[in-house]
Formats: sequence, structure tokens, C-alpha cells
Amino acid sequence: MLEKLNSLDIRLFLFLNSHHNAFFDPIMYWFSDKLFWTPFYLFIIILIAIAYKKRSILIFIFIAILITISDQLSSEVIKPLVKRLRPSHNPAIEHLVHLSKAGPGGLYGFVSGHATNSFALFIFLVLILPKKFNWLKWVLCIWAVSLSYSRIYVGVHYPGDVFCGAVLGSLVAVVVATLYKRIRNIFHRSLPTG
Repeated sequence: MLEKLNSLDIRLFLFLNSHHNAFFDPIMYWFSDKLFWTPFYLFIIILIAIAYKKRSILIFIFIAILITISDQLSSEVIKPLVKRLRPSHNPAIEHLVHLSKAGPGGLYGFVSGHATNSFALFIFLVLILPKKFNWLKWVLCIWAVSLSYSRIYVGVHYPGDVFCGAVLGSLVAVVVATLYKRIRNIFHRSLPTG
């Protein structure tokens, strides 16, 4: 069963990764770069700070906890435990992989840290923000999916790495959002008014 899933994952990766062109190559390279998204993160921080004022402190604390947990789980626990070679390091297919100028990445790729972290933030904010932020939730969805797909495009992750990273990030987000909601009322009551 696992062999069949792995074979399907490799075939799907080769299909998706082979569909590249000169227009999307630089776009997906930048989409895959963490620093490229810094203005987007600052925009979210400013938006939440303006909307929630003092109450935004707790949100930022929990976002920091969220990203720390999701990043450590994906990069420091699961990758060294599973030891699944990235497609760019797989001797059987590495000659078929289209890489970006960022190169082949680290040795192991399961699960995708980019997918884990982006879906963790996306789902967390979906769960804690009110309806007036629905537009932002759609933007975050497009961002998380695009960022995750870019990892396949640039040749450093299989679709399974990305899918499982998205699931892991979503699960972490549900747990952290549940904890946030339980603490939120206590924290907000302790804040001075004005």
C-alpha cells in the first residue's frame, strides 16, 4: 500500500513539476522564498494591531506559539524521523527534476515546512477572526495554497509532502486556536479599559 502511494506521489510530482515555463519560474521562485512574504506578514500584523489594539498582544503570542510548534514538528521531529529524500535528492528521479535557482534544498522533505507553517497560520486566523475578516481569510487561503504548490514547482517537495504538511499545520492550528479561545476571555477581562 505504501509503495503504491509513494509511486503515485512520484508520478504526480513529475507531472506537476514538468509543467514549468519562463514566465512562472521566477514567480514560483519568489513565492517559495520566506523573505519575499515579509511585507504580507507585516500587513497582517498591522491589520490585527489596528483592529484589536491591546487585545492583539494575545493573538501575536499565540501566533508565535503556533509557528514554533508547527515549524519544530515539521523540521525537527518528522523530517529526521521519516527521512524521506526530497525529489531533488532522489537518485532515481533527480535528473528529471526541474529545480529553481534556489537549488535542491535540504536532504529530507517529508513533511513540507512551508506547507505546515502557512496552513497553520491560515487555519488559525480563519478560526479566531470574525466574519468581517472573511476577505482576509480568502487571501490567506490563496496564499497558503500558492506557497505550498510552489514547493512542488521548484522541485523540492512531492505533493504528499505538501498535503501532509497542510494537514499537520491545520491540526496544530485547531489545537492552538482552541487553547487561545479558552484563554482569551480571561486575558481580555484583565486588561485595563481606555
